[in-house]
Amino acid sequence: MSPSGTQAAAFFRDVRASRVVWLLRDDDGSPTHLCADGTRSFPFWSTSPRAQGAAKIWGRGLRVDSMPLATWCDPVLPDASRDGLVIGINWSGPRLVGWSFTPREVLNRLAADR
Repeated sequence: MSPSGTQAAAFFRDVRASRVVWLLRDDDGSPTHLCADGTRSFPFWSTSPRAQGAAKIWGRGLRVDSMPLATWCDPVLPDASRDGLVIGINWSGPRLVGWSFTPREVLNRLAADR
């Protein structure tokens, strides 16, 4: 399995166990990232240490915050879908790379793994 695949698998395993997702934010909200294919990705992490590592890499005054899984599944993921965003999952490494899924794919993976 690729490093991104391993990170994605860890994301779904960790989130199912903890019932929490982690994100970065500043006073203006949460950052999104423009992907190579032109889509915008909204990244999330499965643990606080993973998100803290991302905050250190991105800097810019970002802080780590958590969200209950139930809140993330509804309304955050449906809102992201309406806005045309994909969801970055456990991006890692010095350039914060990894897989992104549509919000529907994320919900399907969470439902399939229960």
